Amino acid sequence: MTKREMFAHIASVNSADAEIVDFCNHQIELLDTRKVSKTPTKTQKANEGLMEQIALDLAKFDKPVTVSELLAGGEGLEGLSNQKVSALLRKMVESGQVVKTMEKKKALFSLA
Repeated sequence: MTKREMFAHIASVNSADAEIVDFCNHQIELLDTRKVSKTPTKTQKANEGLMEQIALDLAKFDKPVTVSELLAGGEGLEGLSNQKVSALLRKMVESGQVVKTMEKKKALFSLA
């Protein structure tokens, strides 16, 4: 249950107490006006660059590859862990840039 849902529930259960309802409505307003940063963080910017590099490296392969093959044959990915590249590939799969296929227990990745 989100904070918004919780405050709405508390307000509905305690509808007879105006003070509680006012408090809950105020909290919901604060949640609505919370400032959300729209500029990417330093890490997000770095990850965007890494995802571009991953896409370039995937384009060099004629077949779907594993994360390990990508790290071994890719350029600009030195020093990255399998977990980091896997996380970036998962984001790229979710956005539709990359296709993930399973072969036995191996995850293979290629450009969409």
